[in-house]
Amino acid sequence: MNIYRKFQTLKFSVLTVFVASTLLVMGNVYAKKPFSAAEKEDQMNMLMAAVKKGDDLWHNPGLGTNGLACGNCHPDGSASNPHTWPKYQTNLGKVGTLREMINWCIAVPMLGKPLALDSEDMISMEAYVMYTHRGVAIAPAKDEQHGAVPVVSGPGYPNADAGNR
Repeated sequence: MNIYRKFQTLKFSVLTVFVASTLLVMGNVYAKKPFSAAEKEDQMNMLMAAVKKGDDLWHNPGLGTNGLACGNCHPDGSASNPHTWPKYQTNLGKVGTLREMINWCIAVPMLGKPLALDSEDMISMEAYVMYTHRGVAIAPAKDEQHGAVPVVSGPGYPNADAGNR
């Protein structure tokens, strides 16, 4: 056995003894205590407040500059298919996330300013659209189109030179 191998074996043995002795000294190790009913209710209330805010933003034409809102193309979050993300998206030119696709829709069809991906508004929009699809199986990369006719040009849908690949 070469010297490197002996050192690795010794290092593993020392680590094993350290972990075992730490567990013995500490006694029982438990996961975090389960949430109380009151904590669960508070968390659900916070989620529902985010869903409500997301619903308001989803149907707000003020996110864009041409009078469109997310709800014009995706009423009540329909055909947004949040359960299929992440996936390769031609419009993005890469494997993207639901948040990135929401921003693409704000920037291209709605002619608005994209939101910060970690902003409260973006998280609320994601919470809304995910909540409208609760119970749907998660299926990353699933190609789930609903027979819509693709729009290749027109108000809010620029040509390939302006961001619509």
